[in-house]
Amino acid sequence: MKLAQYVLQRFATYLAVLFIGLTITFFLPRFMPGDPINNYISQIQARAGQTLSPEAVEQIRNSLAELYGLKGNLFTQYVGFLNRVILHFDFGPSFTNYPEKVSTILLRALPYTVGLLLTTTALSWIIGNLIGLVAGYYNKRAGATVLELLGIVLYPIPYYILAISVLIVLAFWLQIFPISPTFLPGEFTWEKFKQILYNSILPALTLVLAGFGWNILSMKSLAVSTKEEPFVQFARLKGVPNWNRMTGYVFRNALLPQVTALILSLGTIFNGALLTEMIFSYPGVGLLMRTAAGAGDYNLLYGSITLSIIAVATAAFILDLIYPLFDPRIRLGR
Repeated sequence: MKLAQYVLQRFATYLAVLFIGLTITFFLPRFMPGDPINNYISQIQARAGQTLSPEAVEQIRNSLAELYGLKGNLFTQYVGFLNRVILHFDFGPSFTNYPEKVSTILLRALPYTVGLLLTTTALSWIIGNLIGLVAGYYNKRAGATVLELLGIVLYPIPYYILAISVLIVLAFWLQIFPISPTFLPGEFTWEKFKQILYNSILPALTLVLAGFGWNILSMKSLAVSTKEEPFVQFARLKGVPNWNRMTGYVFRNALLPQVTALILSLGTIFNGALLTEMIFSYPGVGLLMRTAAGAGDYNLLYGSITLSIIAVATAAFILDLIYPLFDPRIRLGR
């Protein structure tokens, strides 16, 4: 009964996060300076090389307001926005890529961002925790100090400094990787997969390096305190080997706070995606966000942010559901 209540509470929280996120997504761009319809009309006049008549401008304005869901007051637009997004996942056409639909643009960019973020988040969490575990369990050895220094050096470095440094060294100086990635158009083939993998190594490396510094330090601290617990000392006196004590006793008990930290960190992973894709010109959702914000493309901005909210909230919800596997108190209803 306790487990079912836990799942229902997490599901209710998940729905609330989605609703609040969608609401903020709708209202926030409305307070941005500039009018996308005026910008679009200005572009039409610039391309035509002449000024349109007031009647033509008004007709275009009404057509665009209807097309992009900007007709009526804020409440009417808000209800229409929720109806389109929740029931149909439809954001309409893009201002800057008219008449291409926003959903088509997002589906083209989504695999790049999801693949990059899932891989780097998992690698930084796993590698960081394993290094921190060894550094904490063998904290009195010189090698453990070296491992801890790795986390101390990497953790405080701002991400953009780290990314630019890696870019300068590996792409500009050593020329191992390209400065700007190039992806072949067309259907997905083995050659295209290898090209995507090669062009993704540099941004992935920066995300992993930026992510596992904190995991090293926090797991090291947890491992040092956990290995002094009575149950670990009792296992040592019984003759349990070092490896079994480190993995079966220390790691399993120190892992729970790290899973919690992973869930909390999911809310910020798209910040890293935005900076990464801007610095490396990586064709993902983060770069679409930046382009949409600069061009005043409401629909593309709505779609990019909404997709990010859904992805992060869903990932956190899934981790919440598997949390009882790590914490038997929830599973047993205690």
